[in-house]
Amino acid sequence: MAQRTRKQQLHLSKMRELEKLSPFELKDKLIQLAAEQTRGSTRQMLNAGRGNPNWIATTPREAFFTLGQFGIEESRRVWKEPDLGGMPQKKGIARRFRAFLDRNRKAPGADLLRASLDYGVRKLKFSADDFVHELTDGIIGDNYPVPDRMLVHCEQIAHEYLVQEMCDRRPPRGRYDIFAVEGGTAAMCYIFDSLVQNHLLKPGDTIALGTPVFTPYLELPHLDRYRFKVVHVEASEFGAKGYHNWQYPDSEIDKLADPKIKAFFVVNPSNPPSVSMRAASMKRLVRLVKTKRPDLMVLTDDVYGTFVNGFRSLMAELPYNTIGVYSYSKYFGCTGWRLGVVAIHQKNVYDELLGKLPAAKQRALNQRYGSITLQPEKLRFIDRMVADSRQVALNHTAGLSLPQQVQMALFSLFALLDTEDRYKQLTRSIVHRRLRKLAAGFGIDWFDDPARAEYYATVDLYNWAKREYGPGFVKFASAYHPFDVLFALAERYGTVLLNGSGFAGPTWSVRVSLANLDDSAYQKIGDQLRSLLDEAVARWKASKDKAERARA
Repeated sequence: MAQRTRKQQLHLSKMRELEKLSPFELKDKLIQLAAEQTRGSTRQMLNAGRGNPNWIATTPREAFFTLGQFGIEESRRVWKEPDLGGMPQKKGIARRFRAFLDRNRKAPGADLLRASLDYGVRKLKFSADDFVHELTDGIIGDNYPVPDRMLVHCEQIAHEYLVQEMCDRRPPRGRYDIFAVEGGTAAMCYIFDSLVQNHLLKPGDTIALGTPVFTPYLELPHLDRYRFKVVHVEASEFGAKGYHNWQYPDSEIDKLADPKIKAFFVVNPSNPPSVSMRAASMKRLVRLVKTKRPDLMVLTDDVYGTFVNGFRSLMAELPYNTIGVYSYSKYFGCTGWRLGVVAIHQKNVYDELLGKLPAAKQRALNQRYGSITLQPEKLRFIDRMVADSRQVALNHTAGLSLPQQVQMALFSLFALLDTEDRYKQLTRSIVHRRLRKLAAGFGIDWFDDPARAEYYATVDLYNWAKREYGPGFVKFASAYHPFDVLFALAERYGTVLLNGSGFAGPTWSVRVSLANLDDSAYQKIGDQLRSLLDEAVARWKASKDKAERARA
């Protein structure tokens, strides 16, 4: 360990206090510094700390707004007074919708609406009037969600989308039930709460987390209402060139054989490494669960799955054990819409475990859910989750707003009808291009990896320094704090990155979002990182020279 001065000790003490903050809270402090640095300057702040993409899917939004115009026409057809209309009526609405599209052939999104109607009727065998009425009434938003879990046609469309994107068009037998929720964050809250409310997990139980991982998964288990013990299943493997490949060694997967571990939560592809679990690890996990841990509960959060070619989720490989969470936010550029789903196979371990609960707990749960069904003992876990999301007593007003569900359906239909995957290839090319620019600026020979989603880049500065300069430089750098890099970037360049340690990643790593800045910014960020490290290397070499002269 390098000798530290009193000033350095005080500085490190201050930095260790900041380690208590979530990286997203630390980010706010860095943004303040970066804003001060760029105020009154021609330099632009580069905030690569958030994963909000700077692109949006335009066509399904155009279809949404054009559908809204049809909804208003239908409302006024029923009841027309100044500033007032009626509820759209179902009979003949499909015929009127086709006539509307014929009159508005050049309206934005009209082609997608026409193709969507044909897809629903021909491919999914929908009743045309039922389908169009659900979309129209939904976009008007004049009713509560019925069914509360998800609208009938919207659920079937979302199901097809998940089969295509999360199951690589090779779904397991049977179907998934889907709960439409306010983005992936709401899904996390609902799942954690319902697992505890239904005694499938209890305070003090042990769960496993695939790490590095999105910070809330690290923080939620320690809240007082959960108090879970946590085992990390670490994606700690290195590739042939000495870089992290962010895969799980077999020994890490095998931790899940421990019967004390009740549940395994994983983000796949990962955040921040942005790498999907390789097929061999997935097969090992599937074999372990089926032979040793058939009772293991699995939660997979697959928001970045569309950025990996041929992605296949654990919800496809382990449908009996897995709760699938998917958010539309990143792929379609719609974080503000708050669109997500929870998917559970109709044959699942959660319902089986409910049936095995002790009689006293079953009686208590029957009392909890007795106000919403005469047979609470038959209420499935996913429907309990819907009720729990509204404290059971407000179950009759549960569910995602209808306009949100309609936009979700249009996003799904847009992807389902894009048979050449043009939009998908475009979004992948954006992040791929930006990663190459970041690597070029930093001077890393970043190898191609088909498992990498490339939505984020995690740069392990310690690993880079050790490989480039050996243990001498690493010892010299230990007198500094990893956050020094983040603060130097903010103060000197107005650039904001997140600390990888906040995601249970390597201590000296930084996360760069490749989604939310213009392409040119990533070359600059790479240059800035390299410049800071080159300066540190120069100081190290100068200190070595000084020490050698002193010895001479």
